[in-house]
Amino acid sequence: MIDFRMAKKYLAFISGATPIGSVHSPFAYEFYAHVLKDKRGYYSFRPIEKLRTDLLKNNTRIKVTELGAGSRVDGNVERRIGDIARHAAKKPKYGQLLYRMVNYFNPKNILELGTSLGLSTAYLASARSHSQVTTLEGWPEVLEIAKETFKVLQLKNVTPVAGNFDDTLPEVLSRLPALDFAFIDGNHREEPTIRYFEQCITKVHNNSILIFDDIYWTPEMEQAWEAIKSHPSVTLTIDIFSLGFVFFRKEIKEKQHFKFRY
Repeated sequence: MIDFRMAKKYLAFISGATPIGSVHSPFAYEFYAHVLKDKRGYYSFRPIEKLRTDLLKNNTRIKVTELGAGSRVDGNVERRIGDIARHAAKKPKYGQLLYRMVNYFNPKNILELGTSLGLSTAYLASARSHSQVTTLEGWPEVLEIAKETFKVLQLKNVTPVAGNFDDTLPEVLSRLPALDFAFIDGNHREEPTIRYFEQCITKVHNNSILIFDDIYWTPEMEQAWEAIKSHPSVTLTIDIFSLGFVFFRKEIKEKQHFKFRY
């Protein structure tokens, strides 16, 4: 079934997208040219996508503990692993974009809220082996599958953490010397999203990057995204519809917001 609300939102996004010729911010232009337009395939992509294919075929049913906004696809207390891979995992183009961002910006400490089956985590961790990825997941049964993902892909730089984000996020942040890069993909509601943002910015610095998933998913998420954009510490945002990127670079004196087609 076509989601007419999302289709309408996407058409509005396309009509309002920033023409690249009008981008006068060197940082935003370089992000567009060297990250968004980078179409190279990397050696890590193939094994991750091979594993995705295997997960899509997996008919095993597992108990799922819903702690966030829930699923738009299936509200059952048990779900097929294949269905989770199909509906909850980020599509390859977005996982590979996360990889390219880590490869380009070279962050040391990476945080992910919402591990799911571990495919996006794998892209984050594969880009730079010296980067340390801490990934938080509220569904313990799903996290066990993700741990198998990390094992199969031989990822040694991932620390998985199970539990409600309200409990685990403050503890994890307290142990990090700084937060270089975060992918926030969980509990898609306005109040928790803003709260996680406010907790994360206590550890950000000039080069930190925060990424928010599904910023048009619901009116609540749109409101959360607008609140994040308006925060005084945020100097630049880039919106590609499915994801929103937040930057804190102090050399950017006037707030800048861009919408790029991807």
